[in-house]
Amino acid sequence: MTTRPKIMGILNVTPDSFSDGGQYDSLELAVKGAMSLIEQGADIIDIGGESTRPGAEQISDEVEIERTVPVIAAIRRATQDHVDPPVISIDTRKPSVAIAAVHVGADIWNDVSGLTFTKVSAKIAADLGCPVIVMHAQGSPETMQHYPRYDDPVADVKDYLAKRIDALEFAGIDRDLITIDPGIGFGKTLEHNLAIMKNLKDFKTLGCDVLLGASRKSFIGGIDGSTADRRLAGSLAAAIWGMQAGADILRVHDVMETMQAVRVWGAIDGG
Repeated sequence: MTTRPKIMGILNVTPDSFSDGGQYDSLELAVKGAMSLIEQGADIIDIGGESTRPGAEQISDEVEIERTVPVIAAIRRATQDHVDPPVISIDTRKPSVAIAAVHVGADIWNDVSGLTFTKVSAKIAADLGCPVIVMHAQGSPETMQHYPRYDDPVADVKDYLAKRIDALEFAGIDRDLITIDPGIGFGKTLEHNLAIMKNLKDFKTLGCDVLLGASRKSFIGGIDGSTADRRLAGSLAAAIWGMQAGADILRVHDVMETMQAVRVWGAIDGG
C-alpha cells in the first residue's frame, strides 16, 4: 500500500515568481492565501520571498525579510487557536532570512542552494536545530538554464545530494532532520528532468525523506507546449508518479486538486 505523502502548499510573496508572482503581494492577501491552503488540506505552507525561476535576479536580505517574516508571524497569530497548527517552511537561500523566519514561527528551512549559498549556512541550520530541505541545482537562478550538462543526471544529482547529507551531518545536523530534493527544473533540460523523475525511487536509498517539486514546471510545457497556468493535469500526473516512487513530500501550487488525486489513488491502491 502506498503511503500518502505530505502536501506542501506554495505561497510565494513575490512579484515575479514564474507561476503565482504578485498573487499575494499584501499581508492580507498572503494570510488569506495561507488559510485557504490550510483549508484545502496542506500539511506544510512553504513561504518564499525571492523568486528562483530561471533568469531571476537576487534581492537583498532586507527585502526578503520584509516580504516573508510579517506573513509568517501573521499566520501564526491567525492559527494560534488551531488544535493542529500548520507547519511552515521558509523557502530561502539566505541564513539571515532563515533565522528571522524561524524566530517568528517557521518550522523548516527549505533551501534551493542545498545550504551552500554562504559558508556558514550549514552551521546556522545546525544552530537553529530545525528540519532542513536541501535541493540540487546546477548554477544559480540567473544562469542555471544556460546549457546544463551532466554525465549522468540521475547519478550526478544523487552523488551531489549524498555529499550534502554527509556535509550537513558533519556540521551537526541529524540525518533524520534532512529532506532531499533533486531539483526538477533547476539547471536541467527536459531530458534531465524526465530521467530524474523516472528514477526518483533511487533517491530513497540515501536514507532521507525525498521532496518532489514538479508543480507547473516548464518540463511539462516542454512535453505539450502548455503555459504555466495550464499545467494542472501534468502537475497531477507528476505528483502521482512521485507518490508511487516514494516521495515523502509533494510541493504543489494546487493543493485541493493534488490532495484529491492522491486520496483517490491511495484508496484504489489500498482497496
